[in-house]
Amino acid sequence: MQNTNRKVFDKLLSKTKIYLGIIFILLVIICIENTIMIIPSVLIFMAVVAYSYYANNRRKSEISETLQDLTLSVDTAAKSSLINSPFPLVIMESNGNIIWRSAKFISEFEGFDINQYINSLIDDIKLDIKETEKDDSKEKEISKHIELNDKHYEVLGKFVHSRKYDKKHNDKYMMMLYFIDETEIVKLKEEYKDSKSCVTIIMIDNYEETMQQLESEEKPQVIAEIDKCIYEWTDKSNGVLIKSDRDRYVYLFEQRYFEKVKEDKFSILDKVKDIQTKENVQITLSIAVSNDGMTDKEKYKSAQAAMDVVLGRGGDQAVIRENEIYKFYGGRAQEVEKRTKVKARVVAHALENLIKDASKVMIMGHTNPDIDSMGSSMGIYRLAKSLGKKAYIIDSSETNTLQSFKTDLAKEAEYEDILITKEVAEENIDKDTLVVVVDTHKTTYVEAPELLKRTDKIVIIDHHRRSADYIENATLTFQEVYASSAAELVTELLQYAEIRVDLKTIEAESLYAGIMMDTKNFTFKTGVRTFEAAAYLRRCGVNIIRVKKWFQSNLDTFNKIAGIVKKAEIVNDTIAIATYEKKDKEASLICAKAADELLTISDITASFVMGKAGNKICISGRSIGDINVQVILEKLGGGGHITLAGAQVEGMTIEETKQELINRINEYFSEIEN
Repeated sequence: MQNTNRKVFDKLLSKTKIYLGIIFILLVIICIENTIMIIPSVLIFMAVVAYSYYANNRRKSEISETLQDLTLSVDTAAKSSLINSPFPLVIMESNGNIIWRSAKFISEFEGFDINQYINSLIDDIKLDIKETEKDDSKEKEISKHIELNDKHYEVLGKFVHSRKYDKKHNDKYMMMLYFIDETEIVKLKEEYKDSKSCVTIIMIDNYEETMQQLESEEKPQVIAEIDKCIYEWTDKSNGVLIKSDRDRYVYLFEQRYFEKVKEDKFSILDKVKDIQTKENVQITLSIAVSNDGMTDKEKYKSAQAAMDVVLGRGGDQAVIRENEIYKFYGGRAQEVEKRTKVKARVVAHALENLIKDASKVMIMGHTNPDIDSMGSSMGIYRLAKSLGKKAYIIDSSETNTLQSFKTDLAKEAEYEDILITKEVAEENIDKDTLVVVVDTHKTTYVEAPELLKRTDKIVIIDHHRRSADYIENATLTFQEVYASSAAELVTELLQYAEIRVDLKTIEAESLYAGIMMDTKNFTFKTGVRTFEAAAYLRRCGVNIIRVKKWFQSNLDTFNKIAGIVKKAEIVNDTIAIATYEKKDKEASLICAKAADELLTISDITASFVMGKAGNKICISGRSIGDINVQVILEKLGGGGHITLAGAQVEGMTIEETKQELINRINEYFSEIEN
């Protein structure tokens, strides 16, 4: 305040000096002109100076009194505002001792135990104090959001040193806290969030083929039953349902019903399957729900992407896409083989055109490739060579899984430089290179993930159920979960190619071996198209004896498998779980064979074998079809089919992995019961 007064008076004095200077100059001029005026001028100037001094002192006294009155008024107003604050206000020490609280604070929390919340708040503030102790400033801002007495408050204020800061008393602080009621704001935010829409797409699986199996007079009745089930299910969440096509529905509902939809676990899937038909045709649905996106259009596109995932997994299931994370429901029915081969013909022609436009073709399967992956690669290699293009197969594996096959392949001079490592592939790829991915669709499971970023031309040929981390930027995708193997799909493509493809014997045998391996010698997951593909390969000159030798195990491997089977444990009455704890570079292959062997035991409907594969724990799952091993292992980051699946787990021991697997199995059965 003194500084302010001094500035005011300095300004006044500076102006007075100017005026006195002007008067002095005028009097000097008068005296020069008339010397008689010297004495009067001196007397006049002294009188003016004396009056100025008197006037300035008087003005100084008046201003000082005015400023004192103003200061007193401001202090009084500030104190009044503090005492009568419209917000709950409290002044307290960092040890919880309340020094003063406002009347609004007392009335706001009357009859409510505020101390427990205050103590919790102080603990949080103490953490802030410790984090900012190195800061030299004496005042620290406070901003917290708390919930008290069914209301939401934003706590604002500052904490300051209550005494001169020193190391001995560095925890002594005083805090002035304002509790600003923002309950209405929170409610508005929740209402805004709840009113946002979720988009759902519902599709009838294989509509055309299903309707063809029904009698004409039965079709309207079945369609009406499906519509009734869907309308009853959607009515629970009070949304809008539109039938956009014969087999397609679009449903919009508010976010407030989202949790209710989750809790229902899509009971409509079972209700639709229970619809009875004379021909015992089972009807299934695929459902995709999404709330990802700012606008309804973005959410619809997100739901479409989720629907692609569902259809890629074989249908008969639902998926919720939330925050770019997928959660699946259902999907326990066996995939139905498609009778029409129109898609195979279309894909074959499209693949030919892509190969013709490419500078070269690079083919890769999954890490630790098996004979299905390698056989499929061999088939695509022959298609590319038939079109006059350079083609290479990426194989960086060091295991002996394909040792017998590679030994026979090495006898063929043509394939001497065909198998290349991923490092060589990365050095030679360009933007015009076509990358064909076979027997997998997961970005994290391909042999050389870096290649997917180096080209825009990507083709996927796979028979596994689609996972959430699928390759999104593929130019062409041929993913059919009904197929027994990727080799079966490639064989169909070769048959429908416009150009004549003459498979060499070892190429046909590798494709045949791929089908044999994934069907367990044509036992599991075989359909009419599987045998048609096998018949075509037989006509190409397959030597079954040589193929059989590729699957033979040596005595040491057989003894390892026998030891695993001997130590197997039975859980849930019919599920066998076994472990292989030795460090073995062939662990994944041994576990897979042991899982197959366990299924030959009576009363075993599913088997899981786990072993150490480097720094990871590999799990092989097998089933005769009653239990969906893909759904179980998907919860552990794996994938596959109902009868055949696998997973790799990091950061856990075998015992921990085993317990986690048992938990997932129990979870699977609890979901079925509910």
